[in-house]
Amino acid sequence: NMKLAKLSLAAMVVAGLATSSFAADTLADAFTKGKVSGELKAWYFDRDTNTKGAVAKGDEGIFNTGLTLGYVTDTLYGFYMGATFQSSYAPWASDDDKNLFAKDEYGSGAVLSEAYLGYKMKNTNVKVGRQFISTPLVNGSGSRFIKESFQGATIVNTDIPNTTLVAAYVNKFQGRTTGVFSGSADSDIAEFTKTAVFAGGKSPYHFDDAYTIAVINKSIKGLTLTAQYALVQDVADKIAGDVDVYHIDAAYVLPMSNFDLNFGVAYRASNADKSAVKYDGSYLGAKIGIAKLAGFGAGFAYGTTDSKDDLIAGMGNGSDNLYTGTTIRAGGHTYQADTDSYKANISYDFGALGATGLIFNAEYAKANQDKLKVATLNRAAGQEIDYTTWGANLSYAFSGALKGFDVGIQYETQEKDTKGVSKVDTDEIRFR
Repeated sequence: NMKLAKLSLAAMVVAGLATSSFAADTLADAFTKGKVSGELKAWYFDRDTNTKGAVAKGDEGIFNTGLTLGYVTDTLYGFYMGATFQSSYAPWASDDDKNLFAKDEYGSGAVLSEAYLGYKMKNTNVKVGRQFISTPLVNGSGSRFIKESFQGATIVNTDIPNTTLVAAYVNKFQGRTTGVFSGSADSDIAEFTKTAVFAGGKSPYHFDDAYTIAVINKSIKGLTLTAQYALVQDVADKIAGDVDVYHIDAAYVLPMSNFDLNFGVAYRASNADKSAVKYDGSYLGAKIGIAKLAGFGAGFAYGTTDSKDDLIAGMGNGSDNLYTGTTIRAGGHTYQADTDSYKANISYDFGALGATGLIFNAEYAKANQDKLKVATLNRAAGQEIDYTTWGANLSYAFSGALKGFDVGIQYETQEKDTKGVSKVDTDEIRFR
């Protein structure tokens, strides 16, 4: 779901604190006054990966259909329950299709991604059980057919004016498919396990438990400040040990007479307490942009990393796209040691011409990884790699009689140039 993929920490807060106008008087009312949400999906992905001068590595497509169905009861004495069911079926997938998409898109079946008990009291909301979480450092991606989820507990509080406090505990992770973890073409529907994807890392890794706290503040008009800390215990079966991850960002919107100026700065860093796996890297990014200029928008972003160590950017693929990551290939390579990355984008909302709901976006990105003196987990010593990426996205949300029907198409091409070794081109089209 493209809308789910765009959830932010602020969106999590709004969803977490939303309450019914009138709480239920009886247990029966709590269920009959509950809210049902649903989505029917049909997606087609086509991916072509090849090494220049060699036989194509993979040129396959996969078509998925499925249903997402959610239900949340009304509150009774502050308590409520919720559940979300996801299903996927790829009716014509060949063995080659299954092999190429095993780690992200192929896995027929159904999974109960949310099943939680919640409690709301004034400005505090607690949820315990399986649930979607969307924060900078713990974030389930919805860019594939099955959205990632977590098992644990979350607390959201807004007692402090213009400030939101979030705390969470995670003990299991539900990926996109089982192939994400097994690496096997014999992939199946996603499951909840003690293994998780760690953005930027050479994952997936087994983990014990994870804890996070976050603060979001909007005391100054136009300025949003976010800070988050996460601790993941016994990563990679204690090889990396306990990993600390830190995130700070500031986003400022300056309204002008007929457009908005956007500014942003973000810093993310990780530290592993075991020497066997070094994840003591950092990423610093900045961006500037313009929006709502007669329908036009544009932006430029720059990111740079620590010269010696790689970075774990968070848990879940949703934490894998900071300022210089791209729409499809995301930002994992931008977090690796000694990397300078850049991204420019331009967008247009055709609503300015009367075609409300039609939006176009194009982007260009570069990531230059300099030669390493000492090997890291992702690269050998002396290895130098450049990434060049072009992409475009066109989406349309219907109105009128077809309101609720969305279509979108994305295209991206990326060249990975490992100097003196190979050049790999990856082209991908996604139609939803």
